[in-house]
Amino acid sequence: MKLKNSRIKIPLTVLLMLMAISSCGVYTMSGINLPPSVKTISIASFYNNANLGPPNLSQTFTNNIRDYYQSNTNLVLTNLNGDLQIDGGIQSYRLTPIAPTASGTDEKADAAARTRITITVEVNYYNTADDTYNFENKTFSFFEEFDNDQNLTAVEDQLIETIFDQIILDIFNETVANW
Repeated sequence: MKLKNSRIKIPLTVLLMLMAISSCGVYTMSGINLPPSVKTISIASFYNNANLGPPNLSQTFTNNIRDYYQSNTNLVLTNLNGDLQIDGGIQSYRLTPIAPTASGTDEKADAAARTRITITVEVNYYNTADDTYNFENKTFSFFEEFDNDQNLTAVEDQLIETIFDQIILDIFNETVANW
């Protein structure tokens, strides 16, 4: 008789746990927490205010951030007046020499062995469903480094892609993932 009761308790316990988990709401692995009324997003073209960098920097960033939101949310991308609105610009693209090395001679100047590319993006975010999440002029920045024996033009596109991936992830987390 005792064995029969324990067989019933295990499935009943599992069923109760599943009901409790499902009653807590929908959880997604990306951690997106948006009200059901939010269905659209508008992401304006980012402008380029940086003095350096490739001429297509703002176009690349705009396309990448739009693609990321479309791939990782169910939001519909609209041109204007989305439930969520993002705009901004690339504020800086800096090349900084790092890792100095001594030449070892008086005839040759000391030089840097590596260079750091740093990109800073300024973002405005508006949530029409809940303005407590809004922010303006928030900066997001990231960098990558490369060896100076490499030609910048040979590695620049890949470095920019890596930098943009991290900046876009940070913006995503700040806007819709609530991390």
